[in-house]
Amino acid sequence: MIIGVHGLGNKPPERLLTNWWEKAIADGLKLIGETNLSFKFDMVYWADLLYQKPLDPDEKDQNHPLYLEEIYTTPLKIHSNKVSDFKTKIADYIERKLDKVFLNSDLSLNFSSITDKIIHHYFKDLDAYYSKMCARNEHPCRLIKDVLRERLLLKLKEHQKKDILLIAHSMGSIIAYDVLVQADLQIKIDDFITIGSPLGLPVIINKIFAEQRKKISGFEKLRTPESIKKHWYNFSDVDDKIALDHTLSDDFQPNSLNIRAIDQFVYNDYELQGEKNPHKAFGYLRTPELAKVVHLFLKHEKKPTVFKQVINSVSRWFQKQKRFFYDERGCSD
Repeated sequence: MIIGVHGLGNKPPERLLTNWWEKAIADGLKLIGETNLSFKFDMVYWADLLYQKPLDPDEKDQNHPLYLEEIYTTPLKIHSNKVSDFKTKIADYIERKLDKVFLNSDLSLNFSSITDKIIHHYFKDLDAYYSKMCARNEHPCRLIKDVLRERLLLKLKEHQKKDILLIAHSMGSIIAYDVLVQADLQIKIDDFITIGSPLGLPVIINKIFAEQRKKISGFEKLRTPESIKKHWYNFSDVDDKIALDHTLSDDFQPNSLNIRAIDQFVYNDYELQGEKNPHKAFGYLRTPELAKVVHLFLKHEKKPTVFKQVINSVSRWFQKQKRFFYDERGCSD
């Protein structure tokens, strides 16, 4: 089961967004030559907790607040995925400077009033997540943060008996990380993919650390959640301004299985009417790098438990006896 968690901002209706994520993943598989793979996909949709109505695909007025500006379109060709070495060096330099200026060695934050104002002004969804704001249609009041996390947790529990690949975009990666850390003893997933993730930004690291330190005595460093069994892949486009800190492997310590983020620059090819958006989830979902991870996940076969092995052996024995019985009957007739 592939589970997706969308990111910041209002979204189109749940069914349409789910369909577009599925198409993007399928297009990515096609671009690497995997045309015969089928997969099951489920979406954790949370835009309704913050927005009264979803974006309307039928709205033609571009000035209307529900106008849907960016739709999904299948790419007509494979775009170059070569990443500029110069740009990656600049990105690494900016990342080091950000950490040095804003984040102390004990993960406390400098200039917190400035960063809080930036979040409040430019990232209202994120501001709501870290505030005491109530979720829409929740009576009595329940914090948006709690309802959001519950939705993902329930979805993970629903599919717990299956192999799970969790893909989280943008702010969705913050929600997913928080849930996976808190559900260490409850939930296990196979692979975790973060795309366009702001998890490495100093302000986010500080907020995660502050919350975890309150809940876990002796908590000193951020770590890869214990609930991840196999891999954590972090994909970012060098031009993605939300994923300004592109490497998470130096921000999160490995878990007890020695799993830590595997960071990789990718080329997000999303473009509509000549306008590029290197942060768009659709472009990330169809990158060759992500498609190869999905392919490996889908081709993986879970090893049966000892109980299932015994059941399978007994079943095969009965099948042999059944064939022998009918063969004997056929001979005697």
